[in-house]
Amino acid sequence: MDWLKASATEQGRAIMAGLVSPLDLVEGYLDAIARAPLARRIYARLTPERARAGAIAAHDRARAELRRGLLDGVALSWKDNVDSAGVATEAGSLLLEGRVPDSDAAVLATASAQGALCLGKTHMTELAFSGLGLNPPVATVPNAFDPQLVAGGSPGLAAAAIGTDTGGSIRLPAAWNGLVGFKPTPGAVDMTGIVPLCRRFDVAGPLARTVEDCAALYALITGDSAPDLREAGPAGLRLMVLDGVPFDDAREAPVAAFEEACASLARAGVQITHAAPPCVAEAMALSPTLFAPEAYGLWRDQIEAAPELMFPPILERFRGGKSVTAADYVAGWETLDRLRRDWAQATAGFDAVILPTAPILPPEIARLESDAAFFASENLLALRNTRIGNLMGLPAITLPTGRPACGLMAMGRAGDDRRLLRTAAALEAALAP
Repeated sequence: MDWLKASATEQGRAIMAGLVSPLDLVEGYLDAIARAPLARRIYARLTPERARAGAIAAHDRARAELRRGLLDGVALSWKDNVDSAGVATEAGSLLLEGRVPDSDAAVLATASAQGALCLGKTHMTELAFSGLGLNPPVATVPNAFDPQLVAGGSPGLAAAAIGTDTGGSIRLPAAWNGLVGFKPTPGAVDMTGIVPLCRRFDVAGPLARTVEDCAALYALITGDSAPDLREAGPAGLRLMVLDGVPFDDAREAPVAAFEEACASLARAGVQITHAAPPCVAEAMALSPTLFAPEAYGLWRDQIEAAPELMFPPILERFRGGKSVTAADYVAGWETLDRLRRDWAQATAGFDAVILPTAPILPPEIARLESDAAFFASENLLALRNTRIGNLMGLPAITLPTGRPACGLMAMGRAGDDRRLLRTAAALEAALAP
């Protein structure tokens, strides 16, 4: 078996059974990266010494039957806004070139303490302020289905990846690259040592091959036990299809993939209801008042000291926060808190709310680079559906539908991340080919 193509949890079980060594896995990934023609567009920098040292220690623990957990010895990639001690963490921005933190971010430290390995740091859009993954000043990650298309972010050549999500940057790259991506409830993960974009929305989470992987990785970065996914089945689940906003201007392929997935779920015994709570459109209208002002407030000094270092459309997105008054920002959050209560009431009684992960397919890199208006419109559409979960403060997960670059997203109740993962495991089983 080619263990490099196995899921993270499969690799963990293989290590435990003595079928593969963590060191062999690390060397296999490093060799694959060295041979991959587009690896420089995926990894900002590798950490081979750290990975090898960790692999040797994990190998010794496995032989002594002292493994620290299921993912002990499994090699992960880490988004380049996650601090790694002694290794540059630049968040995809020339503004942070040469920034080397003294210590690991909390999520990396927690994962490392349980034996998980850091294979390297992956490229990202500038300061995380785009869902497309386009980054002309540094590097644009290629899409797994077509390197001429954007990827939304970088899952990395690894067993799985840890990313961050402010408006969709876990779920979008997962959907566009045929993976599972889980965004926890904001506040569920310690964000200390992660370069911020909007602290009230930022959250770290996994991109992986399966829901089981995401559940294990969620436990890994939180230091908690993994949710029990055993005997999770689709029959009797109650899902609400979110009509209205998610389908406005949506392209044919993502909608068709979603409808096919819904049909599969219905055949598996899932009860599906359609609704369009008005609080969604009201919340979406608040986006310009809430995201850009916080992002610009955090990064104004660095940006205005060297704006020429930035990709102009990203610079424009940040500067969009300049004109929002403090009064409007505070009032916006007051309104959003009310709308979150309305949402909770409207969705009570459902196991999850489902919708297409993205209303569009990944656009062409060349056109995004040459057409600022196209970049602006496609970026807003790309993040439109995922942003709903961020605005409402929900855990959310995307699952492959079987159609390339088309995902089905399920949103759970705020704070009930473990239940959503169990629901997602049931949906995954129903959607399996």
